[in-house]
Amino acid sequence: MDYKEIINKIKPELDKVINFLGRELMQVRTNRASPALVEDVEVECFGKNFSLKQLAAISAPKSREILIQPWDKSYTESIVAALSRSSLGANPITESNLIRLILPPLSIEYRESLRRVISEKKEEARKTVRKWRGEAWDKIQELEKEGKIREDDKYRAKDELQDLVDEYNQKIEKIIEQKEKEITEEE
Repeated sequence: MDYKEIINKIKPELDKVINFLGRELMQVRTNRASPALVEDVEVECFGKNFSLKQLAAISAPKSREILIQPWDKSYTESIVAALSRSSLGANPITESNLIRLILPPLSIEYRESLRRVISEKKEEARKTVRKWRGEAWDKIQELEKEGKIREDDKYRAKDELQDLVDEYNQKIEKIIEQKEKEITEEE
C-alpha cells in the first residue's frame, strides 16, 4: 500500500462530512422558507411516528411561506399539532386541504442564536475532518516504520494530506459563510 491510497481512502469520508453539514444546515431557519425546515418534523399519526415528508407534499411558494398538502385529510390534525410543537415559531393555518405556515421575521436574538448553532455545526465538521487526517497520518507513519515507504514520501504524504484537509476546511467555510449570509439577509 502506498500513501496515495491512504489519502484517497479518506476523500469519500471527507465528502460525507461536507454532505452531512449541508443537510444539517438546511434545517436551520433563515429568512427564506424551505421545505427542509419541516420535512423531518415528527408527526404522530395512528399511533406511529412519521416524518412530515411521508405524509404530505411540502413546498415554499413565497420567501416566508411553507405550504403543506397532506396526502390524506385524516393526517391534517396530527400535522398541525406537530407543527405547533416545532421550534419554527409559526402557527399553522388550516385551509380546506392544505396547511399554511407563515414564518415570522427573524429577531436579532434569534439570529444570534442561529449563528451559535451554525458555529457549533462548523466546529463539529472541522473536528471530524481532523479525526480523518489523524487516522490517515497514523497509517502513513506506520507504513514508514514498516519500511514500506521512505521518509521523504512520508513528508510528501503529510503535505498532500494537509492540502486535502485545507481544501475541505475551505469547503466548510464556504458553506458556513453562505448560511450566515442567509441569516443576516433581510427579506
